[in-house]
Parts: sequence; structure tokens; C-alpha cells
Amino acid sequence: MTQDQRRDEEVMTQRRARLIGMPYNDTYAAKSKPLFKDVLSIDELYKYKVIPLSEDKSNILFGVTTSTAQQTMKGLRARFTDQRVAFTIISDAGFREYMGLYNPPKKVIYENITFSKSNQAGLAKRISDSLNLVRPDDILAYLVQQAYDLKGSDIHLENQKDGVRVRFRVDGVLHTIANLPRDKYHQLLSSIAIAANVSSSDPNPQAGHINNRFKLATGEEVYLNLRVETVPTAYGQDVVMRLFTLNNDVLNLDKLGLSENERKVVDDIIRHPSGLVLVVGPTGSGKTTTMYSLINTLNTDERKIITLEDPIEYYLNGVVQIPVSGENPESGFGERLKAVLRLDPNIIMVGEIRDADTARTALQASLTGHLVMSTFHAASAAAALTRMLDFVGINPLFASAIRLIMSQRLVRKIDEGSKQAFQPDEALTAQIKAVLDTLPPKIPRPSLDGLTLYRAVPTEKNPFGYTGQMAIREQLMMTPGVQQILRLPPNQVTTEMIQAKAVEDGMVTMLQDGLLKVIAGQTTLEEIYRVVD
Repeated sequence: MTQDQRRDEEVMTQRRARLIGMPYNDTYAAKSKPLFKDVLSIDELYKYKVIPLSEDKSNILFGVTTSTAQQTMKGLRARFTDQRVAFTIISDAGFREYMGLYNPPKKVIYENITFSKSNQAGLAKRISDSLNLVRPDDILAYLVQQAYDLKGSDIHLENQKDGVRVRFRVDGVLHTIANLPRDKYHQLLSSIAIAANVSSSDPNPQAGHINNRFKLATGEEVYLNLRVETVPTAYGQDVVMRLFTLNNDVLNLDKLGLSENERKVVDDIIRHPSGLVLVVGPTGSGKTTTMYSLINTLNTDERKIITLEDPIEYYLNGVVQIPVSGENPESGFGERLKAVLRLDPNIIMVGEIRDADTARTALQASLTGHLVMSTFHAASAAAALTRMLDFVGINPLFASAIRLIMSQRLVRKIDEGSKQAFQPDEALTAQIKAVLDTLPPKIPRPSLDGLTLYRAVPTEKNPFGYTGQMAIREQLMMTPGVQQILRLPPNQVTTEMIQAKAVEDGMVTMLQDGLLKVIAGQTTLEEIYRVVD
């Protein structure tokens, strides 16, 4: 933080103090910062987010930030009954500076995290010991830096009976990295709560976002871009932090791994941008990357693009991005979407369709010349269409407005350096043939004569035999056959009927797409059957 930024923070803090009617203390201008270590413990300073600025037999003055809870101040008055307790507002930066004096960083050698077959438990023990010595801000910065270097997607902080487990999700699989004692975790949780603007003690699930620079004790700066989700559990508040790349160059259709047929479908939508496009899949299936890649490709000077997001995960130049937050973002999407339509956009992205009101408004907007894109949670493209019918009912106009439902999953790619070829037996070959025989005529069928498949072989360098991820997909188009099914009475329409008609009309299923990638040597049968029912 520069001196100008530091001074600006003090000015803003002074204004906030004036608004809430509390005195203000400029710790940045203070010539000395005496410490009163007998008043509260280090853990309590972090937990309550207070600093004792002065203390004698009769008086205690605490510095608090604008986010310190009123309940905390009442508790401190009740605790120090023999002294007159007063409070003054200090800046967040001032609080961090004081904590650097109360809890100065120790000399720590940060070890890079690597996965190996032989000594993963030993590595986790060393990382745990190191993290127990450093400031909570440094723990957060280190974990994010290591997860990013490992190409991880999530950091999980999970309360257990005897401590807190830290795990990274890499290539879709969770790995234990460290274990923290509960008192250290409370410090880390407080640091995360401050950065993400959530409460460390709220009894309800919360969502926040961290977009900030943190400075390690080594002097190295780490830039954090994270979506933060918290939830209370039996042993404490768990946290999941999802990492997002800061390089928008990866948000490119050419990097999505679309097949030639899939790309033709997407290119047709880009050439005629109207209707509704849904990207479907569970959490962690790459929906957000696909959606932003479409937006990035459509983003030209001739188009106005507006997004409604909870939260904003990537920032795109030239796109009007509106955060939807609050206690009930589900209703916020529908209401704000109606308001956005009055701003004359060409393209609208809704972060997620979660309720009937948002679904109806999105479909109505797509009927009036807009391209509306959104994500949706469903097991398959056909299941997503069935759920949409539950939301909006049978309506031929709505059916014709839907351009594409693209369902996807992420599977691990086999390590090219260690994969091992094998010839499947007759039973396995027949099983694969039975699936591929139903491919649409326009999709080339691979020859199964002398079929060669590959196994993932673990090595010391790569103990899993996989490296990276790719998507397998299915694209459901609104064909006349599918529309005919949608005109049936609602109680007669099933996911299986829609799936069968879509396949008959040319849809490549996710399982078929996965098996084609297995035959191409990109992944394994075990991985496809792990991900696809």
C-alpha cells in the first residue's frame, strides 16, 4: 500500500467514524505505538478485532474498526468492570499494523507443495508446522499461491474433531495439504472474514469475494481473486475458496476443447445472437469458464452486454457487470433482470437460474431479440429442460426460444509421459461398441478393430497418472422432434423421452463424447465412468 493509499484510508475511516458518531484515532500519524500485552491475548485481538491503545488502573481505550461488532464492545465493558472502557475508531490498515507489532512474523522457510507417492504425510506435517508459525494473512496468501501453482480450483478448510484439515482440489480430486490447530484456524478465519466481507461467527451460510493483494513476510506480493463460501458445521465454520485466474486470455472458445461439431453449433449462435443458451452441470464442472468464454467472444463495440452475477468472478472490459448480492439473491436475479431489459442490451448473462421468476423473465427476454445466457444445475441437458418446464410450464413459444442446452463435466486428462497402452477384451470392446453404435450419422465412428486404450500409470513424479482437466459435453438443440414432445401434457413429459428424442435427432451424449476421447487416448475409461453415470 502506497503512502497516498494509506492516507486515503485514514480519511475514509475518519468520515465513517463521523457518520456513526464515534471518536476517531489516526494511528498512521502516531509517533509511537505502545503495546499492552496483558489486556487481551493475541487470539482475542484477532477474534474481536480490537487493539488496546492505552491502559491504566482506571481506564482502557480500545481501538476498534468499523466492522467490529457492537456485541464485542458490550462484552469488553462487562469484562473490565473495574475500569472505564472507551472505544475509538481506527482504520483496518491501522489494525493490521498493530497486529504486526503484537504478533510479529517469525522467520519461516516456505516449502513448495508437491504431490508424491512416498512422503505425502511427511510433507503435510512440515507444512502444518510452518503455517502454525506465521501470520494469518501469510497463511492465506501462501495457500492461494500454492494452489494456483498446482493449478488447483478450490481450497477447503474443514473443521474436524481434533483440528482443521486443509485440502486442495486439483484436477477434480481433493488432497490433504495441512492440519491446523483450532486456535490458529480462528485467526485465519478472522483474516478471511475481513478480506471477504463476511462474518466469522454468523450461524448462516455466507458468500463473499476476495480481490486483493497480500504481502508475505518475505516481501513477496500475492494477488488473490477468490470466491469465498462459508457454512457452519458441527465443529465450527468451514470455508471453501474457489480460485479464479486473472488472465482473461484463457476465456477463449478456442481453448474450451470443443469438437468440430460442437464448435459449429456455438458459432451459429454467435452469428445469430438471440434466444436462450443454458450451460448445465454440477459445481466445479467448468460452467463459468464456458459462459465467460462465450461472453468474451461476443464482446464487440457493436453490442451492449450486461451481466448479473453473484458474485462477479471475472472482470471483462467493455461489459456492464452488475453484482447481485444480499440475503435473497434468488429473487434479486429476477427483479434485476426486468430492470436490465430497460437498458436496451443486446446480450444478457444471468449468473444462474435458480427460481421460476428468473426462468420466465429470461425466456421472455430471449423472445424479444435478446441473447440470454445462464448456468443451471441439472444432471444432463434433458434433465435441465425438464426442470425448466417445471418452472415455466408448457409453452410452445418458450420452447422455440431455447437455442441450446449444453451440459458438461470435467474429467482428468491422462499423463502423456506415463500412460500405458492395452488391448481391451471382447466384452469391453462390445460394451464400447454398443454405446458408439447409437452415434448420429454425421459423427464419424472410430474403427474398433485392434482397439487400443490407455491406463493412467502413477509415477514418483506424478503419483496419479493424470495431469490437467478437459470437458466432456452434450448439446441439446431444440429440434422439431423435441418441440413436439414439449407440447404434450406436462405429466406425460419425462427426461427419458426428451433424451431419447434428442439422441434420435442427432445429439451426442456425454458418455459418447467421453468414450470418443478415451479412444483418442486423451483420458481413461475409469475416469469417464467416475464422472458420468
